[in-house]
Amino acid sequence: MKSRRDFIKTGSLIGAATLLSRNSLFAQRTNDFTSMRPPPAQRKFTSDAVEAVIKQMKATLPNKELAWLFENCFPNTLDTTVFYEEHNGIPDTYVITGDIDAMWLRDSSAQMHPYISLAAKDKKLQQLIAGVINRQVKCILKDPYANAFYKDETKISEWKDDLTDMKPGIHERKWEIDSLCFPIRLAYGYWKTTGDTTPFTADWKQAIQLTVQTFKEQQRKNGNGPYTFQRITAWATDGVPLGGYGYPVKPVGLVCSMFRPSDDATIFPFLVPSNFFAVVSLKQAASILNDVYKDAALANACNDLANEIFTALQQYAIVDHAQFGKVYAYEVNGFGSFNLMDDANNPDLLSLPYLGAMPVTDALYQQTRTLVLSSENPFFFKGKVAEGIGGPHAGMDMIWPLGIITRALTSTDDNEITYAIKTLIATHVGTGFMHESFHKDDPTKFTRKWFAWANTLFGEMIMNVQENKPALLQAI
Repeated sequence: MKSRRDFIKTGSLIGAATLLSRNSLFAQRTNDFTSMRPPPAQRKFTSDAVEAVIKQMKATLPNKELAWLFENCFPNTLDTTVFYEEHNGIPDTYVITGDIDAMWLRDSSAQMHPYISLAAKDKKLQQLIAGVINRQVKCILKDPYANAFYKDETKISEWKDDLTDMKPGIHERKWEIDSLCFPIRLAYGYWKTTGDTTPFTADWKQAIQLTVQTFKEQQRKNGNGPYTFQRITAWATDGVPLGGYGYPVKPVGLVCSMFRPSDDATIFPFLVPSNFFAVVSLKQAASILNDVYKDAALANACNDLANEIFTALQQYAIVDHAQFGKVYAYEVNGFGSFNLMDDANNPDLLSLPYLGAMPVTDALYQQTRTLVLSSENPFFFKGKVAEGIGGPHAGMDMIWPLGIITRALTSTDDNEITYAIKTLIATHVGTGFMHESFHKDDPTKFTRKWFAWANTLFGEMIMNVQENKPALLQAI
């Protein structure tokens, strides 16, 4: 017998399928799926391994529009956003997000992560990713509290007047836990796939020491710590209250994050998904420190901090919901206050299994997932065209493809995965690429035509489905 929760989930997908059938007119319907990639001579970087995957996918996928989307999206980071150099033989790769000429620690890691599985087959690609790791280390050592940097370390930011410790070379200084987690995830995945230890220099180890220090400062056990941020703006989500320290927290072992992965300010500073991500990343760092550096002391420090954060999450991040039972809150403050919602930017609650924080079968995760994919999440939007998670960053009624992709990456349900793929096909409105967000009733109203993270993650999702559920792609 199906539970009420199962009925809610199934009913939602049936409704969504109806929306897609009514609105297929928004998809590209021409038989001429001409590549939207830059001409070969204008591409920033070309990987033989990536090109081989594109060729294979185009020959395998019966849906020519889906094959065309994969061809455009999967290499988009390499085609348009990477700048590779070598300094004294050492790789250095600067990665922009797309239409913003700055390198976010989060975005650059997420943009490159889908290529890790191919790095062992392509030495040039391996060097490119190693260069990203090296560049990220330089950024962290420059300022562990900054989230985005310039290639030119003397460049002055448009945000130079922010009330925080801005330095030349920093684009923005919004403190986000995930900014220090994503580089560890990239380095760990690179190491596990290639076996190459050359990026693990004394500077990388120093960046980990600084990461541990920063996390401990933001546990707020000894005062507010050194970081403050204020901005003169009419946008409330761009500023931090109470002198730039945020609303108060009880020091219970969790780490404060003044901003979310969306670059929007938190309400309660203990951002739950990012704290879960910190647990995963600290343990990954400890593995590298033990095996590569033979530094048991620093590895133990990472593991101890990870365990402390995890214990605090189990005590303070789980709340009772009248409809769905025990779930994870999105934000808490340690005093008992909490915020129930989700935001489509990773790390979010939906993405926790994708980031390795817990298995997708975890009961608490599944209950939380049901909540965030329902009207109980104030940023879950369902309209005439599609349904999905958005967030304050792009405004109300704007669905993020990142959220739809993450939904597929964390699902074991064939109908749900199929719905996600069909939705993405039906809402690119002929551009051939993923966008930052689109309106739930009209996908021609979208933000950011060039958003490489969403493009590359779409490619990763299709590769994942091809590997684990190939029959689904044959039926689309």
